[in-house]
Amino acid sequence: MKKMKKAVLVSLIMMSVWSNAQNISKIMAQNGAFRKDIVFTVKGDAQETYLPVTVIKGKEKGPVFSIVAGIHGYEYPPIIAVQEILKEIKPEEIKGTLIIVPIANVEAFQKRTPFVNPLDHKNLNNAFPGSSDGTPTDQIANIITKEIISNSTVFLDIHGGDANEDLMPFVCYYDRKDTPENTKLAYDLSVQSQIRRLVSYPYNLTPDEPAKYAFKQATQQGITALSIEAGKLGTVQQENVEMIKTAVYNMLAHSGNYVRGKSKLKKRKAPVFFNQQEYIRSPESGIFYSDLKNGDWVRKNQNLGYITDEFGKKKQNIICTTDGVILYKVGTPPVNKDETLFCIVYSKVNEEK
Repeated sequence: MKKMKKAVLVSLIMMSVWSNAQNISKIMAQNGAFRKDIVFTVKGDAQETYLPVTVIKGKEKGPVFSIVAGIHGYEYPPIIAVQEILKEIKPEEIKGTLIIVPIANVEAFQKRTPFVNPLDHKNLNNAFPGSSDGTPTDQIANIITKEIISNSTVFLDIHGGDANEDLMPFVCYYDRKDTPENTKLAYDLSVQSQIRRLVSYPYNLTPDEPAKYAFKQATQQGITALSIEAGKLGTVQQENVEMIKTAVYNMLAHSGNYVRGKSKLKKRKAPVFFNQQEYIRSPESGIFYSDLKNGDWVRKNQNLGYITDEFGKKKQNIICTTDGVILYKVGTPPVNKDETLFCIVYSKVNEEK
């Protein structure tokens, strides 16, 4: 058993050294159709982790479509969906190249840690573009920025509701006005996903401003980027796993990357488009009560819930600030001052998509 463990460790080390000696662009330049599973090692201050990456290249030329799951390791439906996709997709079914990161935050996944990497207590989704000489989270963000995003034609970041988030499935992208072709493609891919709710976020970053979020980093670099959000409360719901898979296959078919139709577009209701967001934050820490759930429509000045102290005494009501629908909310009792209790979305009429 010890010899076997040692052999596995040596194999992983060799794989890590090999993968770090090359970059993704060199791997993609290799001839023929293939799948390569590689590992990027990450070291810093006696802490070590890794970033798994799969490259699947088809025989014919085509776009480079990148998929990242597990930036938050407690968001399970995206991770499980991508695991199933990795088992199903074959190089002969691909046109162009797929770059897939099945679990971006391995430590958070293995340690069941919401939001942050337990090695350095940083949120990977707040770390882009990252740094080559920073903490493990900074280095992972740097690898994704330089090796994944920079080689992509389309970048898809898949998330879900973390341990405390009750979330309505949606697809989102940034409305970057000076790259209209990218924004239009992101919108078209969102529609093709068959996920009914579409959310457009405003884009106002300067070229040198840290993007923080992965798909915002891709948008900043002039790449078509979008994100799927499906799943809630840190659990696996099979219906959300299937929703994510269907969305990914439909996007790949629309982009021209998937040559064998895995999922046909079904007759469906028109998508619901939101382009405005209102965030209602907790005025203080305490215990949160609300009978509302994701997808509920709410009105301005409506009482959304209330906060008590540890003795059950009501401290404050939470009042709605706009008409709209609850995109996501805190779905567990504890709340902390200034964290988001509700994200409420709505649309401005005649707004350009």
